[in-house]
Amino acid sequence: MTTSNTSTSTTPITPQPSGRRTTAPDPGRDNGNGNGNGNGNGKSGGRSDSTAADALLWIELLLRQFPELLVELAPSYRSPSALRATPAGSGPAPAGPTRAEREEALRAEQAHGLTPSGSRTSPVRLHISDAVRDITDGVIELDEAVHDRLRMPRPRREQVSGRLLRVAGLLDRAAADDALLEHIRDEARRMARRCTRALGGAEPVVRVGGRCPWCDSVSLRAFPARRAVLCVNPACRCTDPACDCRTDPAHRHAWSEGAWARLAAESGGDLAELTGATADTARREGGR
Repeated sequence: MTTSNTSTSTTPITPQPSGRRTTAPDPGRDNGNGNGNGNGNGKSGGRSDSTAADALLWIELLLRQFPELLVELAPSYRSPSALRATPAGSGPAPAGPTRAEREEALRAEQAHGLTPSGSRTSPVRLHISDAVRDITDGVIELDEAVHDRLRMPRPRREQVSGRLLRVAGLLDRAAADDALLEHIRDEARRMARRCTRALGGAEPVVRVGGRCPWCDSVSLRAFPARRAVLCVNPACRCTDPACDCRTDPAHRHAWSEGAWARLAAESGGDLAELTGATADTARREGGR
């Protein structure tokens, strides 16, 4: 596994004009022009531009947050805000390891399984470690899949930030292939969201108009990451015998995408507003 460093580019990515993991979509797939060459000429340029812009925003969000994830993974030897008592005449207490030393120890542990000596005040958190490994592997696989789909040579080894910048630089070439562009956006979105959750970020919630058809309260909320609308009223109970809200107090009745039109009609809400509130965009995620 390529070990990531904690540096990231301070220069914003400039978009060029105009999936699930491991492999990009099949190059032989017909993307709308009927000849199966995958150039997507039969689809509108506006949709490609929108997908490319969203992919770029997810990549930028991941570039900003992944270094923070590495800092969270590095074990803390002492709290920077904690003041330790020093006995009189004993001299100043030895300083704890610097951030650079902690990061170097982390890289050694990831690459060679070496654990730094000395006492720790907190262990490495496994959910952070798993997220770092998943995102690192995912970025490597995405970089290689994009190069393979574009029939380019295998990419050279690089840190996570370098690979992400390289993928972003290929968005102009990927714009001719709708399936590839969607794959890049979906993978960047998945990894950026996992990074956000590992850092303790809350799931975005958007209030939508209308009243719940079951409890008549203004408690409908859109959850873009789930592509669903839920009633957040704890007392709400529906009449559907298959819904767990009848038996589990922690469960909330949910409407998936196929039920949004009916929900809008029954709640007195606006379908266009509801659809917009559930749009899963990097602009909404990164703006919180």
